[in-house]
Amino acid sequence: MPEIGAILREGKGKKVYATEDPDQAIVFFKDEAMAFHGLKRGRILGKGEVNNAVCEHLFTLLQQHGIETHFIRRIDARHSLVKRCEMIPISVKIRNRVAGTLNTRTGLPVGMKLESPVVEYNLRNVGMDDDPLVNHTHIYAMKLATPEEMDRITQISLKVDEILTAYLKEINIELIDFQLEFGRYKGRIVLADEITPDTARFWDSSTHEPLDIDRFRRDLDGAAEAYQEVLHRMMGVG
Repeated sequence: MPEIGAILREGKGKKVYATEDPDQAIVFFKDEAMAFHGLKRGRILGKGEVNNAVCEHLFTLLQQHGIETHFIRRIDARHSLVKRCEMIPISVKIRNRVAGTLNTRTGLPVGMKLESPVVEYNLRNVGMDDDPLVNHTHIYAMKLATPEEMDRITQISLKVDEILTAYLKEINIELIDFQLEFGRYKGRIVLADEITPDTARFWDSSTHEPLDIDRFRRDLDGAAEAYQEVLHRMMGVG
């Protein structure tokens, strides 16, 4: 295992550390769970190990489809080696059905299938209490990304949606919505951060039961089992 250096940043579900190689970092996945901008906190036993394995599986799948990601390899149960990117402080939300804040902001009914994906952008890590919704003109005014970079980010995000929607359908999971983050690596836009049940809404295609962080948000039983179920289906178990 590469030597772990100084902590670079810590998020809701992971820590990112420097390594002796300035082009690489180590991600550590935690069991801690958080919702409602930190107002609700707890633990989901085994979540870190599941999320690490899910990231390995999905990033590898995307790389096989020509999407460059920051993922290099999984080191052990909770650590992965990644490219050390200059993170762009914007998250991209791709929505295929109405859920969460899209319902509260628009009044559209929860579960409604969208004719085409809704793409949203939020500010990240800019010293605010929440992650405010922004559009391209805000992003350009704040000089967070160029028009060319935003075009590339949006293009990649929609391609990821297409790939993951098709893959998850094969294992009886519907991709309701998910969040992506991107970074710059040696002049290229690279998909970074994570794709896990922490950052995506995964519904069982038959029962519409959530298999993700919503079980924690909504005080539903079986959050740990739901995370494990996602991984089991990806691994072809059960």
